[in-house]
Amino acid sequence: MKIFNAALIAATMLVPVSVTPVQAATPATALVVAENIDDIVSIDPAEAYEFSSGEYVTQTYDRLVQYDAPDVQKLAPGLATEWKVDDDAKTITFTLRDGVKFTSGNPVRAEDVVYSWKRVVVLNKAPAFILTQLGWTPENFDSMVKADGNTVVAKYTGDMSSAFVLNVLASRPASVVDEVTVKANEASGDMGNAWLKANSAGTGPFMLKAFRPGEILNLAANPDYFGGAPAMKSVIIRHVAEAATQQLLLESGDVDIAKNLTPDQISGITTKGQFTVETYPQAAVHFLSLNQKDEALTNPAIWEAARYLVNYKGMTESFLKGQMEIHQAFWPKGFPGSLDDNPYTYDVAKAKQILADGGVKTPMDVTLDVINSTPFTDMAQSLQAGFAEAGINFKIIPGTGSQVITKYRARTHEAMLLYWGPDFMDPDSNAKAFAFNEDNSDGNYQSTTTWRNGWAVPDELNKETKAALAEADPAKRNEMYIDLQKKVQAKSPIIVMFQAATQVAMGKNVSGYVNGATSDFVYYRLVTKK
Repeated sequence: MKIFNAALIAATMLVPVSVTPVQAATPATALVVAENIDDIVSIDPAEAYEFSSGEYVTQTYDRLVQYDAPDVQKLAPGLATEWKVDDDAKTITFTLRDGVKFTSGNPVRAEDVVYSWKRVVVLNKAPAFILTQLGWTPENFDSMVKADGNTVVAKYTGDMSSAFVLNVLASRPASVVDEVTVKANEASGDMGNAWLKANSAGTGPFMLKAFRPGEILNLAANPDYFGGAPAMKSVIIRHVAEAATQQLLLESGDVDIAKNLTPDQISGITTKGQFTVETYPQAAVHFLSLNQKDEALTNPAIWEAARYLVNYKGMTESFLKGQMEIHQAFWPKGFPGSLDDNPYTYDVAKAKQILADGGVKTPMDVTLDVINSTPFTDMAQSLQAGFAEAGINFKIIPGTGSQVITKYRARTHEAMLLYWGPDFMDPDSNAKAFAFNEDNSDGNYQSTTTWRNGWAVPDELNKETKAALAEADPAKRNEMYIDLQKKVQAKSPIIVMFQAATQVAMGKNVSGYVNGATSDFVYYRLVTKK
């Protein structure tokens, strides 16, 4: 393998991007990936809530039920081989798979499942709400979830269908950790949280060998994985923020896969015979949000005008080409219940009239936080130019992914350019994020775009979101989510603009890579190299 170091990165400032492709130099049993992973705040599955950390958790942990490669659209057995649903009693009983071991060598027990889920609830980190929406609390958990031999009996409360509950338990925070190992590494009552930020304790096809934030994730294959040992003995994910550097590394043979290339680079790569490019539709929607804790941004006329100041077509036909498509509703296109109407276009004159009619005084200055990498900085500059035409002047504040997300969670931004992917494959996941917020108080932290933007959602939307969750009829349920999207699309301080598509460039010798609609559905275990 060629040496990757700071000198190589610096050299990209001097060396042209277009170089002559050579035979990949990475080992036959190692997959090396260039990717921007600076959004990672934590890799503990009870805390991991970022896109890149989701990809990591999928490689190292399993759930009882999960969406798995190669068919990532079908809920399949994971650590459980079967489950029985009792809708009347609101209970699901899971039967565990025989003979599965953690990478430590410890056997997987029903007690590990109970401990793992309780740990999420007790720690109460960012993704905990995904499980606590089942009615689980630190106080009642022991009566709600129990181990019984090789079965786990899970009860839930509230008006929700068992199909929704299974999707919740197929999500990232429901990953099963090794209770014995984690408890042995507790510190000051943290339930192993600090230790799991640098170590893995799962059953997945890979185990963590090394993690250095903003630098590398090094994974080693689990030869005893119940789904079959991966062909790759190791997967090395290198943090490379610059798209030009990713292209250089791919073309020089230092990496096998590059994940964040620009459309122009993708176009150049496809002309070279040694590389392929695959496009994977994504569930992530990209949005501009206006923090309602800032009094200057609370006038609904600003929200409406903003929808006409985004140059949707200009961006998707230039630097976002192949990476995003125009989509102006919170549930992504291609999934049941999506609203695919895009009624807004770039219209400065109309935006100015809306602002004037609404009594908004311009010019006005607004800070805009953005992740300092491609294509977000380009998007921010396009928004800056478009909004300036109507007298709204964005001051762009770039930061690493973790810096921007941390600020967003603290509700200290003014305007924010970000993206959102569903926590699990059910429209309620995004409806709760974009159309629900019953308690907007500072002390009531919620991992939603509504709360993070300080938007006290109207009671009508809150009630409709809850009603859609409880609706048993699939067709009627989808109609309710479409109606919710229409209302949020028309009047909300969160302006959904695009739906993402991921283009992944790789050497032609690489096959078997699977990339589903979310980062949780990225799989390396089937990858082979010729």
